[in-house]
Amino acid sequence: MTMKNRNGCIIIAFLLCGAAPALAQNTTSAPPHVPLEKTIGQAGPDIVPSLIVMNARGASLQGGKLTLTGVSPNSIVFADRPVRAAGHTLTAHLLEEWAPSNESDESFTKDPPNGTVSVCNTDGSKIRDAVVTLKTAKLEGDKLTFDVDVLEGELTGADGAAALFIDRFGFGGFALGVIHEGGGPRQLG
Repeated sequence: MTMKNRNGCIIIAFLLCGAAPALAQNTTSAPPHVPLEKTIGQAGPDIVPSLIVMNARGASLQGGKLTLTGVSPNSIVFADRPVRAAGHTLTAHLLEEWAPSNESDESFTKDPPNGTVSVCNTDGSKIRDAVVTLKTAKLEGDKLTFDVDVLEGELTGADGAAALFIDRFGFGGFALGVIHEGGGPRQLG
């Protein structure tokens, strides 16, 4: 092989070796296609499993009826972990869960909640408790009456303040006002 041919081969080899790394480089690929999101209807608040506390000046349990007298116009609603939120809502708004027109599968009309009512004696010496299924609700002034099935307990002899604790339901109202989360109150919205 002549010197000229050898130099030509070396030049071609260098060119090929130099081009190989350039050909091996990655090009940046286009980002993946993300289809446009379309909201159909009105976006609603997140539903948070919550519990209800209703306070009253007194309560009685007779003949399949639980009557709260002097019921507070506001009820406490709170969520357990991981949300840990609490707030107040109108008692009348909560009673819409029992409305016969409530078509939701989660409504209290279709799936009545359990509740525990605790009533103190006026002198604070005793507390009486009853566990009930709250089938219907009717508010007249500050008197709230539930049709109930008594599961356990009675309120005989209790003549003081009362609290009704109602098991969980899906509440979407924490986004509507002030709630307390973890360390203190904050305004949502």
